[in-house]
Amino acid sequence: MAVKLRLKRMGAKKKPFYRIVAADSRSPRDGRFIETVGTYDPIKKPAIVTIDEEKVLAWLNNGAIPTDTVKSILKSQGIIAKYTELKNTKK
Repeated sequence: MAVKLRLKRMGAKKKPFYRIVAADSRSPRDGRFIETVGTYDPIKKPAIVTIDEEKVLAWLNNGAIPTDTVKSILKSQGIIAKYTELKNTKK
């Protein structure tokens, strides 16, 4: 089972709100997911992002692949840098 970290759209019409979830890559965008690891609210200025770093790092260590959008969010929060640092220290 290929797991992806991706956005699940919530909220009303023209007022999107996203949950960052770990989901099977074969499931639909707003369908079944395994676990919620954070939220992203692009409407607020600046955008509000809340992420559980421990969960995200655990999923990345288990082989989850973030989508491009989630990867940029994680990069802006500094989580990708922590992940690469942890990965390099294990070698």
